[in-house]
Amino acid sequence: MLKCSNQSYYTGWTNDFIKRMTAHQRGNASHYTHAFPPVEIVYIEVFKTKNEALRKEVLIKQMNKIQKQEMILQQSSFTQNYLSLHPFEFKKRDNQ
Repeated sequence: MLKCSNQSYYTGWTNDFIKRMTAHQRGNASHYTHAFPPVEIVYIEVFKTKNEALRKEVLIKQMNKIQKQEMILQQSSFTQNYLSLHPFEFKKRDNQ
């Protein structure tokens, strides 16, 4: 899950983390992150199958912002550990 420039959260799945984050950085991964560029990776969860990931994505998209923030806090140590092994930092786009 990404925190975007408008303080909202973007949720999606990928099987290639760095490639997907790079696409978001460039503004060509989704219409939403093109309009509201991501500023931070706030939640990561790993699944064995695409179907598991898609089910979780649907659940997250049904949550309100407070529920998402609680989930982010509960998973923060895993997210930080994952990012220490797969570092990625969003930089401001030229058009930001």
